[in-house]
Parts: sequence; structure tokens; C-alpha cells
Amino acid sequence: MSFVTPDILSRLSNLNRNDADNATYGVVKVDNTGKILLYNRYEAELAGIIPSSAEGKNFFTEIAPCTNNKLFFGKFKAGVEAGELNAAFNYTFTYKMKPTNVQIHLLHDKGSKTNWIFVQKKAA
Repeated sequence: MSFVTPDILSRLSNLNRNDADNATYGVVKVDNTGKILLYNRYEAELAGIIPSSAEGKNFFTEIAPCTNNKLFFGKFKAGVEAGELNAAFNYTFTYKMKPTNVQIHLLHDKGSKTNWIFVQKKAA
């Protein structure tokens, strides 16, 4: 079961920065190539990257290159190509930070044609 709240899931088509920043987990909106369109406060604090520095850059190659692999980016790319992105898995971030265990949920919202990367830090 995903950690993403039904409230967020029901509003993906018009989720604004304030809504995203109020989430208790990372909310990253990306286009089909991984370019960041929205990067919330939780994710910024987890990664140590301010939202304005992340937005407009590629999540997989510029912001979190430790995700540019078959497990993470491969799932994203395959899901986007199939139009069926909905994958949840455990992952360890290692780029510019001590290894951090997280839960990931990748999702494509068909209604708004948007892609989302949700991140929640796992308890130590």
C-alpha cells in the first residue's frame, strides 16, 4: 500500500505548490523525460536542494543521478512508455547525502497526463 495520501492523489491535476509543500513526504512532478516541474519542501529538505534550483532540471541526471539506473529510471521510463506508470519500491538515495533509505512511488495520473515521484524517508 502506498504512503501517498488519497487527498493528494485526488488532486494531482491541479496540485499547487502550497498543497505539495504541506505533504509529509516528497512530491516531485516531472515531465516524460524527467524534467522537474514541481519540487516540494519535504524533498528539498531531504536532498538539501532548494526547489528553485531543482525545478527545470532533470531529476534522474542532474538532481538525483543515483536514480539514473535500471531499478529507478528504468521503471519510470518503461511506465511512461506504456502509459501505465504505477510502481512502489524501496530505494536508497546516495547522491550528495549519507545513504538514506526511502520508499518510492512512481505514478502517472492519466486524467492530468502528469508524472509524479513520491518519496518518504523510512524510519531508521
